[in-house]
Amino acid sequence: MYYIDQKYLLLVSSQLKQFKKKSDGLYNFRCPYCGDSKKSQTKARGFVFRKENTMIYKCHNCGIGASFKNLLKQIDSKIYNEYILERYKKKEVEPDISKFTQPKFLTKDSPLKSLIKISTLEYNHPVKKFIEDRQIPSQSHYELFLTSKFYEWVNTLVPNKFPSLDGDHPRLVIPFFDEQDRMFAFQGRAFGKENPKYITIILDSERDKIYGLNKINWNKKVYVVEGPIDSLFLDNCIATAQSDLRIKNKKDNVILIPDNEPRNKEIVKQIGKFIDDGYSVVLWPEYVKEKDINEMIVSGKTKTEIQKIINENVYSGIKAKAQFVFWKKVELKNEKNLSRNQYRNR
Repeated sequence: MYYIDQKYLLLVSSQLKQFKKKSDGLYNFRCPYCGDSKKSQTKARGFVFRKENTMIYKCHNCGIGASFKNLLKQIDSKIYNEYILERYKKKEVEPDISKFTQPKFLTKDSPLKSLIKISTLEYNHPVKKFIEDRQIPSQSHYELFLTSKFYEWVNTLVPNKFPSLDGDHPRLVIPFFDEQDRMFAFQGRAFGKENPKYITIILDSERDKIYGLNKINWNKKVYVVEGPIDSLFLDNCIATAQSDLRIKNKKDNVILIPDNEPRNKEIVKQIGKFIDDGYSVVLWPEYVKEKDINEMIVSGKTKTEIQKIINENVYSGIKAKAQFVFWKKVELKNEKNLSRNQYRNR
């Protein structure tokens, strides 16, 4: 169906050089098969156009023609697999294509312009492998970036933030956008053993440090987690980039999801504050061993399974206080059993 083809073309558009919409049903970009013109990097001779209820690809440089699914397979095999599952399931009512989220195109003055989009990296690039190993959804790759010299790049935005460039290193850059798609903060995530693992830089001190504001719908149930990467696996989810998940002036329809670290005193303390302040909070059941949502995904749990666990373990008010006491007792018992077993094994 045409609307599905168009949806998936927009999802991979950030991976296509010189991508632009020429008119309704007609898109133009540099050919992903031949690489397009070798003499000019600005020429784009690849075209996707609508033919009846599907889309067709044609390159006027190398002459190749392809069905849309074969084009998609050439660009991104993972998104291709998602496309096949959706394209050939039973027919559904055609939705409004305008509601699909389109990738951001960076303006010339964007501070991210000098960085490398993760979506443009070759599949065998070590950073791409880092992202793939964590199973970060491919539709999120276009909003993640790579800088080879984090300190140096930060200093171009916040002069002398790092007085010394000794030990400068690459980091994953995760931008924080507001409701108008303006970047007001970003987080740098280390790839190796550099400390701290996460460095969050605030560009606008008047803004609350919240990731995902540009994608959130406050009229629906809102989930709040600590890590921006964790937020990419749940629908309508934001992240605070810290253990305090409370959102100023927002309680109704908001569910706080702390990391599953019952031995972390800071997190346990924060959970107590969430409950006392009247928030709805997730208290992870004992059988969940992973510390956060990304670990759950990597361990084999699906998004649907995680969402079900979350929805079945939301507590508030008196029930939250009672469950919190029980939750702490279970963990205390587990710690005693662990200590006893360690003593026996000496």
